[in-house]
Amino acid sequence: MREVLFVVGEASGDLHAGKVAEVLRELAPSLPMAGVGGGHMQRAGVEIIEDVQHLAVMGFVEVLQHIPRHWALLRRLRERIASGRVGLVVLLDYPGFNLKVAEVARNAGVPVLYYITPQVWAWGANRLPKIARLVNRAACILPFEEALLRQHGVDATFVGHPLLDRAQSLPSMAEARAQLGLAMDRPVLAVFPGSRRAEIARHLAGFVAAATAVQRRRPDVQVVVGVAPTVSIAAADCPFPLVQGASFAVQRAATAGLLKSGTNTLEAAVAELPHVIGYRTSPITYAIAKRVVKIPHIGLVNVVAGREVSKEFVQERFEPTRVAEALLPLLDEDAPARRTALAGLAEVRGRLGTPGASRRVAEMIVQMFAS
Repeated sequence: MREVLFVVGEASGDLHAGKVAEVLRELAPSLPMAGVGGGHMQRAGVEIIEDVQHLAVMGFVEVLQHIPRHWALLRRLRERIASGRVGLVVLLDYPGFNLKVAEVARNAGVPVLYYITPQVWAWGANRLPKIARLVNRAACILPFEEALLRQHGVDATFVGHPLLDRAQSLPSMAEARAQLGLAMDRPVLAVFPGSRRAEIARHLAGFVAAATAVQRRRPDVQVVVGVAPTVSIAAADCPFPLVQGASFAVQRAATAGLLKSGTNTLEAAVAELPHVIGYRTSPITYAIAKRVVKIPHIGLVNVVAGREVSKEFVQERFEPTRVAEALLPLLDEDAPARRTALAGLAEVRGRLGTPGASRRVAEMIVQMFAS
């Protein structure tokens, strides 16, 4: 039997692909699975042909440094697909690379399912005809993506956001604080500087400075820093305790958060965590992004809401004292700003669909093999 080939480009993709693979193992136990990924996929029974840790980069400038590795991997995937052993390619996010894989698969007559589709609503709308040409089916995780892709000829289905699957077993605040060894009677500020090394380099110092400024005003605030399992931070660079690979536990334990822009802002909506968004990148990357990004907000929680639910401090606007001023009301249980933020996050959570995204995608895979 020919295999399912998963291709992801970072830790979050490994997590989501791993969940799909778990369900797929249940629905089609004899179906071989291989892919570019990490520990989550491997534990679900996927043969890992390249570790995702070698791929995760960000920004236009940073990608240039990894071109040789990407081309070498693309060559290996082309050989695997051309060998006839692959029956379906499942791509997750990572469009710069994955659309090249889609082209390889299309040229070889192998169908493609794209799960967590490129964010063409933000930038790269010129990719829509290419997606329509190369992708057989698309599984969208944001509510407005299905209609946009269908308008451009893509067979797209909104499957709900996979975060909702994980949210079904969220701990209470008390349980999360006990798990992390945090005091129950003091507020907690959760800090998430990013999941990639380049993000940590850009964000950590400013995020630590903002959290320190909060503690100067509120000495009772406990600060905890959430990082991906693949990230290590030297104690000299961060005076606060680190928690690896438990983002939902950290967010459920917290009173408020300072988050790097990205999917973790949607995690915060699911975890009911009022937060402020910070983001920095290289000056060249930012200058290019300003020219191509077509939406007013950078935080996904604000994109889904269609307005600023969480305050954003991007590039030169990220000043630790200003960020601290925005965080302080969110740490006050009785503050109107906190109540407003919680109401906005509840609205966002409602727009993310219903649990079961991983199962829906696994069922799509089975259907595509059967057709």
